[in-house]
Amino acid sequence: MHHPDANCRRCIWATVVRRDHEAGRLQPALGAIEGGSSGAASFGSAVKAACEALKKALGRQAIQLPDSPLKAATSDELIFTNGQMCMRNDPTRRVSLAELVQLSDKDTIQAEASAAPNQDDRKRYSSYAHSAVFVEVRIDEQLGQVRVTRVVNAVAAGKILNPKTAANQIMGGVVWGISKALYEHGMVDHHAGRFMNHNLAEYHIPTNADIDNIEVIFVQEDDRHVNALGVKGVGEIGIVGTAAAIANAIFHATGKRYYEFPITADQIMLDAPDTEIPNIGPPGTNARRSAG
Repeated sequence: MHHPDANCRRCIWATVVRRDHEAGRLQPALGAIEGGSSGAASFGSAVKAACEALKKALGRQAIQLPDSPLKAATSDELIFTNGQMCMRNDPTRRVSLAELVQLSDKDTIQAEASAAPNQDDRKRYSSYAHSAVFVEVRIDEQLGQVRVTRVVNAVAAGKILNPKTAANQIMGGVVWGISKALYEHGMVDHHAGRFMNHNLAEYHIPTNADIDNIEVIFVQEDDRHVNALGVKGVGEIGIVGTAAAIANAIFHATGKRYYEFPITADQIMLDAPDTEIPNIGPPGTNARRSAG
């Protein structure tokens, strides 16, 4: 905490880089790899630990003030609100953070902390994100065209720090899963040892017009063993179950199992219809069931 002048109310920061003063270069701080939401889990846990250490340091300073309203309070009983530190059960007992810094005879009140995985917990507990995926498909009987009209992905991924961005991340994963199930196919020339469709004209991916309703549900989960924040990754969990759920939905619509992706119209058309099943789409779009 720093107060360059008397008008400063509050300025709190966390340093995540080291500076090499002699060479004038910025060097990255020690931390986890960039991927799997590890930034939130690693840096976030360290920031949380540093904030808790700073809270204790400010609490000690507040208790030592003459006639302090927070005298005899413990750090667990103190909270921060509107630039002040106050009692959790009695907000009228409060002290300004700026006042704490000014009366400390210091330019700053600092606290440092680090965070690392609990190796004992990692050996005893499994702390992966998990989900359940529900898919609705419509299949044109004459063209064999499959359209995913609705996806519901219910995800348990620990504490969700930002529900909007996390939901968007899951939606992006669902689109990838749809793409895997119905569109993407890398064609390899084994003699030349190269991909033959290495461009967006021949390597098919879905467009906005191919994607319908996607709903993301976050299941509340309090995992106290995964890390200090209780957060988990929300990237790949949107992808992994979607393609399999689409294959299951196609099975329910046609009675035919497909074991290779992508599931294309020509594969569905190869299965001669024996019996029709009830209409599952708008007028003119019937699903069909194949024998065997």
